Amino acid sequence: MTGTERGQTMATQVDTGNTADAAAEERTQDAADTAEKSRTSRTPGTPGTPRASGIWRRGRVLATAALLLGLLLLLHASVPNRIGNLGSLIETFLPWCGLLVPLLLAGALLRRSATAVIALLLPVVAWLNLFGGLLTDKSHPGGDLTVASHNVGADNPDPAGTARALARSGADVLALEELAAPARGTYEKELAQAYPHHTVQGTVGLWSRFPLSDTRPVDVAMDAGPLGDAKPAEVKMAYNRGMRTTVTTDQGPLAVYVAHLGSVRVNPRAGLSSGRRDAGAQSLGQAVAAEENERVVLLGDLNGTLDDRAYAGITSRMESAQEAAGAGFGFSWPASFPVVRIDQILVRGVKPESAWVLPASGSDHRPVAARVSW
Repeated sequence: MTGTERGQTMATQVDTGNTADAAAEERTQDAADTAEKSRTSRTPGTPGTPRASGIWRRGRVLATAALLLGLLLLLHASVPNRIGNLGSLIETFLPWCGLLVPLLLAGALLRRSATAVIALLLPVVAWLNLFGGLLTDKSHPGGDLTVASHNVGADNPDPAGTARALARSGADVLALEELAAPARGTYEKELAQAYPHHTVQGTVGLWSRFPLSDTRPVDVAMDAGPLGDAKPAEVKMAYNRGMRTTVTTDQGPLAVYVAHLGSVRVNPRAGLSSGRRDAGAQSLGQAVAAEENERVVLLGDLNGTLDDRAYAGITSRMESAQEAAGAGFGFSWPASFPVVRIDQILVRGVKPESAWVLPASGSDHRPVAARVSW
């Protein structure tokens, strides 16, 4: 091979190598361009994009909190009372758990978390199942008898004004709780014209437009145990907090119970202290169960909401007038800004037609009322 031929061969090899390198670079660039087009051609928010997958991955803590809230509402009866009466404490404020839903929803929207929003469906459905019926007005016109109950407050600064307001309420039967001895005469005087019949048993009393009979105290376990048993009846009667009487109405006899159950306390160490109240609820439930009259009304300050399992012995036999024929939750305490309903009207053998809360009267409780029919 001559020198000229060798030069031509080497040139051909160089050209071929350059062509191969250029083709390889072109193929690499084409692949990169294709990947870029594929990436940029995806519509933001469609499945498979990072943004779309993010709305499902974000907010897992919020979603977990929503699910736990829903389970609490569904399974509140399973929360044990062994430690600090935790179950009863939760049930006392159970309606207010609904306020956590908008807070969690706001967090879910801020985090743009679809997972958290969907998880919130559980507590929403659970809350509506428990309390949705209270959001509508279930009252009906008519009725045969109006009953009312009021814890007038031992420290009421104006018992005369409270009595006059109650006399104007239109109640046919009026129960009073926490009647302080110094104020008893004031109530008797101010209510005498509207209610010709009345009876007082310790710190609870009943005023009525109709005759009363078969009146007796009811033990609500405020002085149980050996020490209580040793006290004379006249001593215990001074602070008695339960009674039963028969009201002779135009439609027939009506057994009426009036009760003021023991107070409860909440503190960080002991939780919900409600021993006396729970014992009183059990004793009252037994008295109602033994009642022979088919028509029964229970009026009083029970110091708890009817969602609390402590009242199962009562609620299994009687119906709440507020739940059956009221509008809203009917909160009654504290009077200045009510957040719970601890003043109750329960019935058996009569039909609630309407139920409502009366204006504040000077007590730390608001009066509650209901109209029933036979």
